[in-house]
Amino acid sequence: MSVQPQADRLDTAPTSGAQDVWDTAAIRRGHLRVRTLVTLRWMVIGGEIALLAAMAFGLRYPAPYFFCAIVVAAGAFVNVLTGVASPPQRVMGDNEALAQLSLDVLQMSLLLGLIGGTANPFILILLAPVTLAAATLPLRPLLVVGGLAAGLSMLLAVVALPYPSLHAEPRLSLEFRLAAGIANVAGIALVAGYVRQSVVEAARMALALDVTQTVLAREQKLSALGALAAAAAHELGTPLATIAIVAKEMAREATQPQVKEDAELLIAQADRCREILKRLAATPDKATDEVHERLSLRQLVQEVIQPHANASKEVRVEAIVTGAKDVKTPDIRRLPEITHAFTTFVENAVDFAKSEILVSARFDADSVSIEVRDDGPGFSPEILAKLGEPYVTSRPGAEGSRTGHIGMGLGFFISKTLLERTGAEVTFHNAKPRGAVVAARWPRSLVEVV
Repeated sequence: MSVQPQADRLDTAPTSGAQDVWDTAAIRRGHLRVRTLVTLRWMVIGGEIALLAAMAFGLRYPAPYFFCAIVVAAGAFVNVLTGVASPPQRVMGDNEALAQLSLDVLQMSLLLGLIGGTANPFILILLAPVTLAAATLPLRPLLVVGGLAAGLSMLLAVVALPYPSLHAEPRLSLEFRLAAGIANVAGIALVAGYVRQSVVEAARMALALDVTQTVLAREQKLSALGALAAAAAHELGTPLATIAIVAKEMAREATQPQVKEDAELLIAQADRCREILKRLAATPDKATDEVHERLSLRQLVQEVIQPHANASKEVRVEAIVTGAKDVKTPDIRRLPEITHAFTTFVENAVDFAKSEILVSARFDADSVSIEVRDDGPGFSPEILAKLGEPYVTSRPGAEGSRTGHIGMGLGFFISKTLLERTGAEVTFHNAKPRGAVVAARWPRSLVEVV
């Protein structure tokens, strides 16, 4: 299974709007709740009151405390209005959240301007609203809040009352205040960048895991339908046999041609139903419940390659099973995670293989492993470092894809996650002289049906 040098090709969900779906703003909508904003504001206002109290009563610094109190009171008043104006659980729109956080930046900047500007070490308080914006808002509102905080940081280096002090010391130099402003701007950018990156990655992972859960639920539903079909085949067999026997008796004893013709039609239809049930029972994934829960390794690899055996005239897909000498071949629990994951690997290999794909299952006394190998160009070093992460793809578009699927960057992540949930150790590497290999290995006790 070969991968073009750019990215993970294990993708299964085609769509025409892929770029819109994976855009960061589409993945992570603003989700700042009223309760969160109000709570954090009270914390900041409490800190401001504590700072002013320490300066006034502890250090006894002279400062325009009356005006400082007005600024703090204004912030508290706005917070009270925000808290009572709407339900605490309401999520603010991006524009509303932008306005609220910008108002916080202005309030903090005005207070800092009254007590020293960038000469006051508590200039770091401007990081608070920017950090909250980085954690809850898309990129554009974040840039506005961050830009406002950075601009006011530099303005406070030039326009601010002197830092309060008991001693008649000269005002700190403009050079120092500008340097402090630049340091604060750097801190804003660094902290906001770290927070935003971590939040975006967490949101990406959460979305990809949601897709994984959906895929797994679909496979489990299909398995459940298989069990229902098996039960139906088992239960209907006996009454159909009875119908056939009675119909044959009617046909043999019929005295009128019309009755005999109807009885023969009934026999033919009963035989047809029995043939349908026979086909259901002959299919491994539609067998009786006991059989449905297990399958041989050969059946497993055949199920994996069957949808793609004739996917392309250019690529041959083969499967083999090998084992250690004198070791019994295991029967495997039917796990939809395994089937889906390796079907995905083979599907993507079809798009990148040159001429051949080999699915091999191996077993020994302690372990069972399945491997998908192709003869394409293989993984590039850059892609090997990223495999397993969501939204990494170099799969060709529908016009260049043998399978017609468009890469979304989720296939390998989903498949790897599903396999790891079964207890598998998933590895991927390049073969020699060429080609890509994806393999999964289980302790035999985890997948074998005894």
